[in-house]
Amino acid sequence: MASQLEQLKSFTKVVADTGDFESMKAFSPQDATTNPSLILKAAGQETYSALVDKAIADAGADADTATIIDNLLVTFGEEILKIVPGRVSSEVDARLSFDTAGTIERAHRLIELYEKRGTSRDRVLVKIASTWEGIKAAEQLEKEGIHCNLTLLFSFAQAVACAEAKVQLISPFVGRILDWHKKATGKDFVGAEDPGVQSVTEIYTYYKKFGYATEVMGASFRNTGEIVQLAGCDLLTISPNLLKELDENDSAVPRMLDPDCAAASDMTKTSFDEKGFRWAFNEDAMATEKTAEGIRNFAADIVKLEKLIADRRG
Repeated sequence: MASQLEQLKSFTKVVADTGDFESMKAFSPQDATTNPSLILKAAGQETYSALVDKAIADAGADADTATIIDNLLVTFGEEILKIVPGRVSSEVDARLSFDTAGTIERAHRLIELYEKRGTSRDRVLVKIASTWEGIKAAEQLEKEGIHCNLTLLFSFAQAVACAEAKVQLISPFVGRILDWHKKATGKDFVGAEDPGVQSVTEIYTYYKKFGYATEVMGASFRNTGEIVQLAGCDLLTISPNLLKELDENDSAVPRMLDPDCAAASDMTKTSFDEKGFRWAFNEDAMATEKTAEGIRNFAADIVKLEKLIADRRG
């Protein structure tokens, strides 16, 4: 029998969740995602030293650190697009997560850099945190033909708002949802009982039931069991170690998520204005805490990346 990875690819787009080019080459994913933490990890390795130096040089001697980081993101993105046939996600500075205008401006700059280097915007997803401000920024960007990946998504309210904003893709964080519930209850969860799996299943079902075009990409997995439970999801972004486990296992992978089954569900349609969104989000302690934590952590890694660049510049 084919490996679990090959079986999964038959009904789900597999995306590499890494900044490591060699890992991407090994598993032939369709797309690739990055975030500040992954770029920081890669940029600190000798293997990618030349790319960091190139980003600094391309930005110019008078460039500020933010411009250099954007160049670094695009430089890594270009290299990734030489490996994957699809799209790469490049993330806006997490410190702009509550700044709609600032997010739009930074997204424009990233796309401009890609296009100046000959990369079509159709191959790039601008990655933005799923705050109300981030969702509104993405809504405007999508109208301009700049496609977005709404990340740090933990709640149904966030997913509904993203769909209504007509964003290209969302990234619900399966493993981090599981982490919160394990800590809160002292219990472990496996298979279909995993709260992260349940969250993505609910979102997928809702989107397919009501015909939303927004793609669902499960992210942040803790084990291959979570991945197998979401087989059939539009996309799944998977770390190299879990890709390796899937590639070395030939157990059967049945399709778990299916648009026809979703269409037959009894879910009802809902909608959120800003006040309704903020209240629903506030009422979800897990989503509130994990979104804030994720923004803080990504912002901290941007600061570390700035220091790395400052040290390299002398």
